[in-house]
Amino acid sequence: MGSDASERTAVGWAARDAGGHLSPYSYTLRKTGPEDVAIKVLYCGICHTDIHQAKNHLGMSRYPMVPGHEVVGEVEEVGAEVTKFHAGDVVGVGLIVGCCRQCHPCKSSNEQYCSKKIWSYNDVYPDGKPTRGGFSSAMVVDQKFVVKIPAGMAPEQAAPLLCAGVTVYSPLKRFGLATPGLRGGILGLGGVGHMGVMVAKAMGHHVTVISSSDRKRGEAVDHLGADAYLVSTDAAAMAAAAGTLDYVIDTVPAHHPLEPYLALLGLDGKLVVMGVINQPLSFVSPMLMLGRKSIAGSFVGSVEETEETLAFCQAKGVTSQIEVVKMGYVNEALERLERNDVRYRFVVDVAGSNLDDA
Repeated sequence: MGSDASERTAVGWAARDAGGHLSPYSYTLRKTGPEDVAIKVLYCGICHTDIHQAKNHLGMSRYPMVPGHEVVGEVEEVGAEVTKFHAGDVVGVGLIVGCCRQCHPCKSSNEQYCSKKIWSYNDVYPDGKPTRGGFSSAMVVDQKFVVKIPAGMAPEQAAPLLCAGVTVYSPLKRFGLATPGLRGGILGLGGVGHMGVMVAKAMGHHVTVISSSDRKRGEAVDHLGADAYLVSTDAAAMAAAAGTLDYVIDTVPAHHPLEPYLALLGLDGKLVVMGVINQPLSFVSPMLMLGRKSIAGSFVGSVEETEETLAFCQAKGVTSQIEVVKMGYVNEALERLERNDVRYRFVVDVAGSNLDDA
């Protein structure tokens, strides 16, 4: 049942300014309301978005900021109107913790596109209280935005599926690209890209990893199971692959040309852009017209799709490749992620860390 006790204290690691350095920070959580789930955080994945937000790359950061949106935890308490979750359940929370529930996206189970959505951190609730993410000891979240982690799935493995996993699962499903036998390209082999390879392979696709150098060929083919590897700076190889792909999932979170990858698409091919980039991208229109190709965007996934992603990965044996670290290492982890020095996702062991120790 919901608690009538006073607000409890949580300890998180927060950025205080655009330098992005995180250090311990204490704050209060709201009481567990009728539809709330109080969660003890166990693990939290680290996403490139955490860097963008902590360092104010998008120009809208609020400080102090506690990042983290790939949150796995244990239910400690539920509100009086919560029926889906019980104390002791292992659950997950992603990027969204609120929405208006009245607009078309909300009513069609696409709440991540609600214009009034509330981010799990760097945002405010309707009462003006700031949201805090999963680099913290605890969270209180509306039950609508909580998902149950499948029995038998390791909690640290589940964390990246709450963002990276559903980010690739959602467009493959929504754009009709979940059919076995398709030929797909994964541009960029980072946290989202490596999940893209594994999810697409589990759907029965022929998967080509596209990267700017030959450095990750062995990892892509031998470890992740990609069928082919294409170096984007190899003009001859790119020309030979022209028109051979049904889709390209573009996970690169930095400015880059689109035309080389549009050229890889066959008739009705789709280029799905996922990287958060704060500069305009460009292409010449005949690249789309002469092939009836399309460029689409996709943003994480709905709560419903997150549940589907977890179930799909459990059924297909898809697991993320992670490096588990303690909270005291989080600043080094963020620096390494910025250098693309991780294979392929950092996950913070929050419950196993001394959060008060900087």
